[in-house]
Amino acid sequence: MLKIKEVAELAGISKRTLQYYDDIGLLCPNKSESGYRLYDSGHLNDLQQILFFRELGFPLKDISCLMGDSSFEHGDALKKHRRMLEKKQDRLGKMIATIDKTLKCIEGGYAMSDKEKFQGFDFASKDPNEKEARKRWGDEAVDETKDRIKGNEKEMSEGMNEIYRKLASIRHLSPESAEAQDAIGEWFSFLNRIGTYSLEAFEELGEMYVEDERFTNNIDKFGKGLAAFMKDAMKVYAQSNK
Repeated sequence: MLKIKEVAELAGISKRTLQYYDDIGLLCPNKSESGYRLYDSGHLNDLQQILFFRELGFPLKDISCLMGDSSFEHGDALKKHRRMLEKKQDRLGKMIATIDKTLKCIEGGYAMSDKEKFQGFDFASKDPNEKEARKRWGDEAVDETKDRIKGNEKEMSEGMNEIYRKLASIRHLSPESAEAQDAIGEWFSFLNRIGTYSLEAFEELGEMYVEDERFTNNIDKFGKGLAAFMKDAMKVYAQSNK
């Protein structure tokens, strides 16, 4: 049996991520008499599957449904993971080759055709974060947000970073504190300048901050634990203002 800290170090993920997986019923370890989470080999096998799915861009809700299905079989899933990763490897290989050819072209040692310049690119598959947003809130809401941001990316980025820094400076406070609620209210107002967020959508967005490691990693660059703090503060704000 391994403790949560050992599993986190083994898999290269945070303890918070493992705690969250337990909270949502995705990966529920055994519990000691004193309440410590304990992971056996079966839990590690399940975690490996989860991380393969995450690497391939699957949302946690989809992973939960897939792994919770009575027909789910680890060996079959691993074979599918392999095929999908091979396709990804093939595309990355083509892109690396395109870079090498482009460098040779720049140096004057290779005559590159227009078609070769774009080998390996594949924009048919949307950004997984955008895909998840479209799934949750619909195409119209996402397209509206993208239209509002267009041409103002720098201004919006600076405004966003300013709020992140402000929230990071008070993340040691209770999410229910007046300071935290005032700051998270600014975040709600900011988001509604670039899109349309109901209180329910705002609370769901906060859940994504800890549910998706890509969000967590980006937000926590402003301060460790910021994503979790924002999630809690956003939940309090949403429920207090309904």
